Amino acid sequence: MQQMNIEQIKDIVLEAGTYLKNREAATHITVKGASDYVTEVDKSVQSFIQKALQERYPEVQFLGEEKNNDEIDFSGRVWVLDPVDGTTNLIHDYKRSSISLALMENGRTILGIVYQPYTEEMFYAEKGKGAFLNGRQIHVSRAQTMNECMFAFGTAPYEKEKYGEACFQKIYRVFMDSQDIRRSGSAAIDMAETAAGRIDGFFEPKLSIWDYAAGRLLVSEAGGRATDYEGKELGNAMKSSVVCGNPVIHELLVRKYLK
Repeated sequence: MQQMNIEQIKDIVLEAGTYLKNREAATHITVKGASDYVTEVDKSVQSFIQKALQERYPEVQFLGEEKNNDEIDFSGRVWVLDPVDGTTNLIHDYKRSSISLALMENGRTILGIVYQPYTEEMFYAEKGKGAFLNGRQIHVSRAQTMNECMFAFGTAPYEKEKYGEACFQKIYRVFMDSQDIRRSGSAAIDMAETAAGRIDGFFEPKLSIWDYAAGRLLVSEAGGRATDYEGKELGNAMKSSVVCGNPVIHELLVRKYLK
């Protein structure tokens, strides 16, 4: 099986990041569903990365947010791409969007990259080799109690009626016992920043596999845990709740706050 060259893959993602800064393309918007949009930026980033990866690694399957993925066999190797994690942010020029690319094998992420082009920060990890930000190794926070922590959260905005009320009840409980709480609009960035110890944990009631596939490896390689709300491994679930943090804080969130 062909060896992956992470520097080559990082370069592909870095080049694709230039598309996110194209404000004209970001104004060409298609509505996919409630609070669910796609722009020409999403399409351009996915097209560029898919072509570049298939030229170099033709034997690896490709799963992307902006395509039908019914043919994917998770027992083999699969690229998993979110071309723009934070499309609503992109539309509003909020500058809190990222490219999230993972390589999965047998339901496990073995390589993950999250790139934030506005800050020029590239988070990356390979299984068993640690997590890094622009070449510097990163680690989850050392917090041991909730009152030491600042958390990030997501609201599953595509299904407000189903998740909204229960989601904000959980957010309220976490908020009352922690230092403070943040909502960025990019799960991939929030998971990457959990890996870097900037925030102490992140949770959202429903994410797609392309939202969390790279971030979960960043967190685990930085010494943390990323699971669903019940503490179960995420595997290759196309949709799942997600919670992450260092082992102590992750356990507290699962056991006390997210049930």
